[in-house]
Amino acid sequence: MNKNADTGDVKYLKIQVIGGELPGPVLAQRAGSWGIPIKKVGEDIKAATAEYKSLKVMVGVTVSGGKATVEVLPNTSTLIIKALREPPRDRKKVKNIKHDGDLKFSDVIEIAKKIRIKSFSKKLAGTVKEVLGTCYSVGCTVEGRTPREVTASINSGEIRIPDE
Repeated sequence: MNKNADTGDVKYLKIQVIGGELPGPVLAQRAGSWGIPIKKVGEDIKAATAEYKSLKVMVGVTVSGGKATVEVLPNTSTLIIKALREPPRDRKKVKNIKHDGDLKFSDVIEIAKKIRIKSFSKKLAGTVKEVLGTCYSVGCTVEGRTPREVTASINSGEIRIPDE
């Protein structure tokens, strides 16, 4: 066991992985000297990211006292692509995918509530607009309208967003 693992130091690592797959050699390179079983942590990451199969997702690994805990930290685009419910694609064969699905506005609000703690906006409406901007980047529509049209409707007061 590594002497740092016994002193009670808490170490934190963020890596980007493909959901449902074992992480690459990045995990071993960054956390190899921390005295934790890399293979077990890799299996934990694979199990934790199973619902994000074939999507890129951030994972936080916290090491304390020789034990590692895994936390999935999905970004907005990952949550949007997951909400589109598209079938998994072979990431090695298909590149630069433009997602052309349609989201419900209630899905956009749910995603905004999930990322609310990471957002810099003061109100939920601002976070919803951030999610709509990401929807535009991903290439999807919201209830048949472009995300820019929905944002304009929110700005004009046509669509009301609940406070929280």
